Amino acid sequence: MAVHNLDYAEAMNDKTTVIPTVMERLERLDTGQCLDMRTYKRNRSVAIVRTGPDSFTVVERGFHEEMWEGLSADKIRRLLKTLLKREFPRSNKIRLYTLDSFELADVNRMGHGSGRFGT
Repeated sequence: MAVHNLDYAEAMNDKTTVIPTVMERLERLDTGQCLDMRTYKRNRSVAIVRTGPDSFTVVERGFHEEMWEGLSADKIRRLLKTLLKREFPRSNKIRLYTLDSFELADVNRMGHGSGRFGT
């Protein structure tokens, strides 16, 4: 099994309290860094990239694939309410990764291969 050495911090968060947690983490991100939200199975994600002092890009990959650019923190808070309902409808826990770049969010974090049996 291949092990990927990625620099990220992972945490499982309750869906009911994830928006305040995300907003707090967004304040600490440097420009270019990314906050990656994933389902427990890691098959759907919402990534938020800091692009400026109060400018963010949100990338949705899951049931829908969309991108929003130039959003402020207030607009992200409102958008997250919609995205949580759409991408994480039955999830109780959400994985949060803090990444050094958006490119690191574009990997399969399953670790056992691409398919059910690791093929």
